[in-house]
Amino acid sequence: MTSSTINGGISFWYADQGTPPPRAPLTGDASADVVIVGGGYTGLWTAYYLKQAAPFLRITVLEQKFCGYGASGRNGGWLYNGIAGRDRYARLHGHDAARRLQRAMNDTVTEVVETAAKEGIDADIHRGGVLEVARTPAQLARLKAFHETETAFGETDRELYGAVETRERIDIADAVGASWTPHGARIHPAKLVTGLAEACERLGVTIHESTPVTEIAPKRAVTPYGTVRAPYVLRCTEGFTAALKGQKRSWLPMNSSMIVTAPIPAATWDRIGWSDRATLGDTAHAYMYAQRTADDRIALGGRGVPYRFGSRTDHDGRTQPATVAALTDLLTAFFPQLTGIEITHAWAGVLGVPRDWCATVTLDRATGLGWAGGYVGSGVATANLAARTLRDLVQLDSGQAGPTDLTTLPWVDHRVRRWEPEPFRWLGVHALYAAYREADRRETLSHTATTAPLARLADRISGRH
Repeated sequence: MTSSTINGGISFWYADQGTPPPRAPLTGDASADVVIVGGGYTGLWTAYYLKQAAPFLRITVLEQKFCGYGASGRNGGWLYNGIAGRDRYARLHGHDAARRLQRAMNDTVTEVVETAAKEGIDADIHRGGVLEVARTPAQLARLKAFHETETAFGETDRELYGAVETRERIDIADAVGASWTPHGARIHPAKLVTGLAEACERLGVTIHESTPVTEIAPKRAVTPYGTVRAPYVLRCTEGFTAALKGQKRSWLPMNSSMIVTAPIPAATWDRIGWSDRATLGDTAHAYMYAQRTADDRIALGGRGVPYRFGSRTDHDGRTQPATVAALTDLLTAFFPQLTGIEITHAWAGVLGVPRDWCATVTLDRATGLGWAGGYVGSGVATANLAARTLRDLVQLDSGQAGPTDLTTLPWVDHRVRRWEPEPFRWLGVHALYAAYREADRRETLSHTATTAPLARLADRISGRH
């Protein structure tokens, strides 16, 4: 990290477009038909779809900072069809049920793209798909197994490439193969969430910012400025859930960090390729994710310090200098052509991780409490599907509509045990990610096609697979 790198400030995405004008906080007790806690993608999409379906509903969104302050304004801009927990749902509910969930996720990519266009939201969306690469024999073996699994879940339009075909698309050092799906798009995260909030307000949704919710209970959301009472209270707080009373161990707030380069000259892009602007990932255990931005930078992310003791979260997105250096090294390992490139911004955010790594949507019909999240880093698209599912569950419970395809998906009403108390939570997460990094190192040195046993052990302990 150089002295010119801006570290924190929420994210590069807000440095690029600026934070939106603040909305007024709650000024006293209020009532609504639905109160939504959290002004990120999940909360705003839920408000948007509910208000469209039932314009008479009084919907209030309560956001502790500003809409998009959390992961919705800090993510890597991957609008894609991945969903946390699908393979576990296949084991619990059968292959066909999980395949329906995957098909719904495939369709969600189109839903977001088309809705953004309909609402006039210019979020730098480019539908180039998702390219996931392998750079070691062990990664290639996992990639081929991953490709076969995705095909078995209905992705018959997915393509598998060898080393030469991969290099023809993008010149990544040591790339030995790749898998590409058309079900993905690059976005500018902050532009999407800002435009979505404005679309909600045009529909008549009330949004209060700078209004932290300290407690959620049946039929009420409590804030320092007053209590909002409503038949339905929907928790859409994802990585910030642990800050709520009684939720410390529900979802673990996992840190993910990002860097972004200065704009890259056209001549360098000619050497790199990446003309289709697919979002880019890999099959390492401590995986990376990247995009080519609309102004020709590379934004790249991965794990730094994975977790803060006591489920604490950051305040302004600042990340550790060592993490910035590690991500910069990863960038130049992928693209040696960029050695010495200026890193203009670095930041971090948290994502919600359930103990079994399964994203879920729930509405408790006895209390009117609902929630969605636990996306494990795949939330840009999943939040939209979760929101439409919450809409259908509320309408089903209130008698406004009957069951739908979404209300019968296998992630609905899935319950999971809580995370271990501290210090076991902190020790476990840090040990696991140290194991994943060491497994990646051993695979790079060994040049064998076998996944490191250390990673397999970590997967079993963590509950990832």
